[in-house]
Amino acid sequence: MSEDVGRGVQDYLSHLTVERGLADNTLRSYRRDLRRYLDFLATREITDPAAITENDITAFLGSLRTGDADHVALGTASAARTIVAVRGLHRFWLREQTVPTDVTAAVKPPRPASRLPKALPLSDVEAILDAAGSPGTILASRDRALLELLYGTGARISEAVGLDIDDLDLEESTVLLRGKGGKQRIVPLGSYAKASLADYLTASRPALVSATTRTPGVFLNARGGRLSRQSAWTVLTKAADRAGIGTDVSPHTLRHSFATHLLDGGADVRVVQELLGHASVTTTQIYTLVTVEKLREIYATAHPRAARD
Repeated sequence: MSEDVGRGVQDYLSHLTVERGLADNTLRSYRRDLRRYLDFLATREITDPAAITENDITAFLGSLRTGDADHVALGTASAARTIVAVRGLHRFWLREQTVPTDVTAAVKPPRPASRLPKALPLSDVEAILDAAGSPGTILASRDRALLELLYGTGARISEAVGLDIDDLDLEESTVLLRGKGGKQRIVPLGSYAKASLADYLTASRPALVSATTRTPGVFLNARGGRLSRQSAWTVLTKAADRAGIGTDVSPHTLRHSFATHLLDGGADVRVVQELLGHASVTTTQIYTLVTVEKLREIYATAHPRAARD
């Protein structure tokens, strides 16, 4: 191993320790990743930092994913972390005038594959809604209204618990949702959500209102205060448990299901974008991947010449 390359790495690690003040765990990660980089350079007999080329960096990235006799293959996240460490090293060398150019500038860390949103089948959603709350209790009406609103509008959990009475217009069957960055949107209320909200507002919410707080919030806790995000999350998870849903269910699961079921039903992606409050249609288009996967499944099972036995 070249003393020049090795000394250059040690100088960088000293810089991270003294000038950047990185935590011990972070430094250990950098040291481990850069040791692997030095091992790779040694196999190519590279002794001078200035002799490293962009092709060397690209080859190193490939070696991270395939592994070798002395190193295990790394997953996307671990390989990306290692490349970030190497890029930091080369930027440091450039600032210190150890190298004339940064050969890592055009080599991007690998990006993890986009995870498709999890959407529940309609039957599972209906089972969760039916299981909301303990029958005959004041909170049962609230819990059903909350979950119907989440699935019926695609609202984020923060938007749902932040609702005030004045945000609801049951006559017009609409709700005003306040999204990220203070952006507002008006979303239609379906008949099920509207009926559940009307029942809760007339039969249950008055019994929950505290004479001292008088909060304008729609969804209240047992003490008359506004329902918290954590409590709303618990409402959903308990309903899912009672419904016997085996997969993990979160408020975002209902939002994903709302979008996916709309697209499955033929809704335009830009309409779904507006309903979800996405600033860009690109964010919404990930849901179209879900429907494409569903189409593939249907095609594979239904078309007589889709696949061979």
